[in-house]
Amino acid sequence: MAESLHIGAKPGEIAETVFMPGDPLRAKFIAENFLEDAKCYTTVRNMLGYTGTYKGKRVSVQGSGMGMPSMAIYSHELIEVYGCRNIIRIGSAGSYQEDVNLKDIVIAESASTDSNFQYTYDLPGSFAPCADFGLLHAAWHSAEKLQHPVRVGNVVSVDVFYDDDPDTWKRWSKMGVLAVEMEACALYLNAARMGAKALAMMTISDNFVTGQRLTVEEREKGFSDMIETALGMTEYL
Repeated sequence: MAESLHIGAKPGEIAETVFMPGDPLRAKFIAENFLEDAKCYTTVRNMLGYTGTYKGKRVSVQGSGMGMPSMAIYSHELIEVYGCRNIIRIGSAGSYQEDVNLKDIVIAESASTDSNFQYTYDLPGSFAPCADFGLLHAAWHSAEKLQHPVRVGNVVSVDVFYDDDPDTWKRWSKMGVLAVEMEACALYLNAARMGAKALAMMTISDNFVTGQRLTVEEREKGFSDMIETALGMTEYL
């Protein structure tokens, strides 16, 4: 068994299906409010992780931190060390389209990027990171059952939050990119390389076109539809 440098859980403590919010306190919130018999398996670096059950299905929820390097570390260890097979990112994103509104759920069918992450694989071209269709299908059915409208399409995972060019987003918007976030591409690349399944879904927290944005409190508490949709996927896995 490979060594886990950043999680430190014991073998068998993490489920095959893991939901990954960026904020470890959101992982704690999900564990305490949505899971039964949830037990904390890691507090390393305060990147909290829990395992419990949701409607009888064993699942884990693990913070990923912010950005592709952090997501890459945690998802890599979950797959390689703990044998996790399904990893679902549940986070926030900024809308690049006028009709993708605050609190809408966006499912990343694919993840473009401005990062050099993929070049570590020395591929003879540009790789197109995409979601696992089975997980995407499960998420779609879960949202349909719960009557939570979702948008499915391309998102872009970026390395820089405070962009020096305030109009960079417009070029991605012209290509039909639905939203911007900072983790999905790294998750999809790790899953592809390591033979696991991955999906990213995000709640829209701000809109670059209209200038609207959720408050900090709304960001913390307004993501219940996405959480229910993600956990509802377990019925179809």
